[in-house]
Amino acid sequence: MLSRIAEALFWIGRYVERADDTARILDIHTQTLLDDPWAESGLTCRALLSIMDHPLPVTDQPIDTDLVIRLLAQDATNASSIVGALIAARENARRARESISSELWETLNTTRNEAAIRSTTMLPHDFFVWVRERTAIVAGIIDSATSRDATWNFIVLGRSIERADMTARLLTSQVRLGEAGPGWMTLLRSCGAYEAFLRAQRGNTDDIDAAGFLLRDWLFPRSIVAALRTGEARLADLEPMEGQRGVDDEARRDLGIVRTELEYARLEDIMSDLPNMMAKVQIACSEASKAIAERYFPTQAKTSWIGEAL
Repeated sequence: MLSRIAEALFWIGRYVERADDTARILDIHTQTLLDDPWAESGLTCRALLSIMDHPLPVTDQPIDTDLVIRLLAQDATNASSIVGALIAARENARRARESISSELWETLNTTRNEAAIRSTTMLPHDFFVWVRERTAIVAGIIDSATSRDATWNFIVLGRSIERADMTARLLTSQVRLGEAGPGWMTLLRSCGAYEAFLRAQRGNTDDIDAAGFLLRDWLFPRSIVAALRTGEARLADLEPMEGQRGVDDEARRDLGIVRTELEYARLEDIMSDLPNMMAKVQIACSEASKAIAERYFPTQAKTSWIGEAL
């Protein structure tokens, strides 16, 4: 597979997941602000921009919910916003058109064409629900109608790294906002994890257990550990290490180290220092993404000349 095709597939997975998770994060926090008239709107909005690594505006305009939605949902020029991510996903699908199905291409193309209009004409909650539905369709097509070859591995690899990163941001938002945040049970609902959590915990709704479920439940695909495990598995499929000792793949090492720390540390110790632990997850995802780019998507490969042959 050409490196440019592999890179486009990797970023399709990342951008679609980014749009989905950003919609979930914005939906839960905007609903919290609407339901609680005493909530600190300015504090919550500043925290959201910080958690999403978006710089604060340099103007004197108030930092409120409308501004956050414009910056993180409607901004078509920012690939970290919902609309921008959907546009970027479609553009990468265009570059990898020969490697993806017509059904996936048409779904991404239609979603991109409708996203900008729907973001301004629909109520925020309705728009976020629409985004989640469209990204679920994309995920369904990828998982049900794509051969388990390099195409699928690169898309799911990108999705897994982005999912681990965004779930870490979601957990960080709750810790930073404290009582002003939506609460752990609400976070579970935003991830579609509430019913799965109740079944796993047999009805126990302790906040520590809820956080632990999103951190390291092996069976729930949106937990951080499950996403990291999936990313490691896809890297192993792309480049098996037969007959080798240890791991010499930098990306697998980055993901494996932070995943192991999450799995084997006491939950109480993780929760006592959760922001720093989530920062480690985000750094590991960033470093793994860089290592993947260097290994599979070289952009500055040197040309070697041997006689008259290239």
